[in-house]
Amino acid sequence: MLTLTLLLSVVCADPLAAGDHTRELEFNGKSRSYAVHVPAKYNPKKPAPVVLIYHGAMTNANIMAVFTGLNEKSDEAGFLAVYPNGNGNGKLMLVWNSGGLRGKALNEKFDDVAFTTKILDDLATVASVDPKRVYATGISNGGMMCYRLASELSDRIAAIAPVAGTLAVPEPKLKRPVPVMHFHGTADKLVPFTGADERARKIVPFKSVDETMRIWARLDGCPEEPAVTSLPDKADDGTSVTRKCWGPGQDGAEVVLYVIDGGGHTWPGKPKFVEFLGKSTRDISANDLIWEFFEKHPLK
Repeated sequence: MLTLTLLLSVVCADPLAAGDHTRELEFNGKSRSYAVHVPAKYNPKKPAPVVLIYHGAMTNANIMAVFTGLNEKSDEAGFLAVYPNGNGNGKLMLVWNSGGLRGKALNEKFDDVAFTTKILDDLATVASVDPKRVYATGISNGGMMCYRLASELSDRIAAIAPVAGTLAVPEPKLKRPVPVMHFHGTADKLVPFTGADERARKIVPFKSVDETMRIWARLDGCPEEPAVTSLPDKADDGTSVTRKCWGPGQDGAEVVLYVIDGGGHTWPGKPKFVEFLGKSTRDISANDLIWEFFEKHPLK
């Protein structure tokens, strides 16, 4: 439970200034870290929203910042962009315990939900944080981590926006409805739209996109059938986008899915890093849509 000091976001010594920072933490006897981008318009006298941004497996926070371009959106919108580093050997090949991990290499008992709680507590000692506007997004294993946070930390995470990462928690249980915006390409070869195949289930038994949406719509008390909208095909990039929206549900919660026909394992609106990730749509901007969604859904 947060102390009154943290709830009021009273800043201790050495507050963060505008720019990029790295915070080191001791967690369960191990050194862990997270990066923070503080926007130029940040006012320490005014509590700011926070967006937690989780990298995919075998990458790290710095790569995620470049991959998503969310620092630029942070500067535009005024939120604190926070990039946690996962667990692993070294500083590059890091992963998240997003739920259901199997195999010797991934079977450590590291609790990344508790680590996220420690990040939020630490951040509130060096920045002015609005506790009702803390959100999470991420890609792949990081997107799966968002679903775990929504399942186990719904009293602190207002809404989530996973990209190319589905539900891996076997039986999610929410303390409150958590709005979700999800982006997924139909040609994603790393986290297939149809869910984990037999080989993948031995390591990370993640669910299909359809099952993830159906489960979350039920948890949020949304209608069973979504409203479906085909979006304008703005770019000649081999993709098209359909929006599906379940809701409103309990407390105004929504479950929104952007189906990217022909899209790969990429961040919508941003170029792909390497060819094998597949096509990246330019018909929509995930960064713009995510922030619009988060602004709409503060913690109630």
